[in-house]
Amino acid sequence: MDRRESLRAIALGTLSVGTILSATGCEDNKTGGDKKTAANTPGYGRTPDEVKRDKALMEDKFFTPEEMKTITILADIIIPADEHSGSASDAKVPEFIGFIVKDMPDHQLPMRGGLRWLDVQCAKRYNKSFAECSPEQRIEMVDLIAYPEKATLENTQGVAFFNRMRNLTATGFFTSKIGIKDLGYVGNTPNEWDGVPADVLKQYGYAYDEKTLATCLKIEDRGKIMTWD
Repeated sequence: MDRRESLRAIALGTLSVGTILSATGCEDNKTGGDKKTAANTPGYGRTPDEVKRDKALMEDKFFTPEEMKTITILADIIIPADEHSGSASDAKVPEFIGFIVKDMPDHQLPMRGGLRWLDVQCAKRYNKSFAECSPEQRIEMVDLIAYPEKATLENTQGVAFFNRMRNLTATGFFTSKIGIKDLGYVGNTPNEWDGVPADVLKQYGYAYDEKTLATCLKIEDRGKIMTWD
């Protein structure tokens, strides 16, 4: 199983259908794509207090531009573009993470501490920040913290940070429009019922009368909206 398949399995195991439906309905606007539209659209489904809170969260910033650059690089290492879909940054995962740490402040200290830990380790090894490292150096650093069962004790903090980063990336990606498509989730679809099969009816000595066939089982009327007399 490759990395994307593993993350897809995590997402399917942890995301509720309600989460997916909610994400689908909001598409990528939940990540901050169109802040004013999200907060002001009639029928958005928020109470006045919730609209006020959303607006405050959208206008606030937690991560610095440098931190956002590192988050974007890491997210695309975790979910790069492939032949099936775009990358994590294509799905606006960094914007999602930027929002979620404001909505759920418990993430703030571990995320900022982890980003700082990563830069300090890169400075010791390569005399550069993580974002300034070459692609090969970044992967070398990530390999030290991406596999908890193989990581050394001195990299424990990095492992905890990367686990959180990986979980947020998977959540952000697989609740985005791109991620939903990648999952193959099509949402609820109406059933097509053609009645009890004729051979079964015959077996028990029954048959539909003409009125039932004309009003309830007209295949050509499938999909039309019912109107009552």
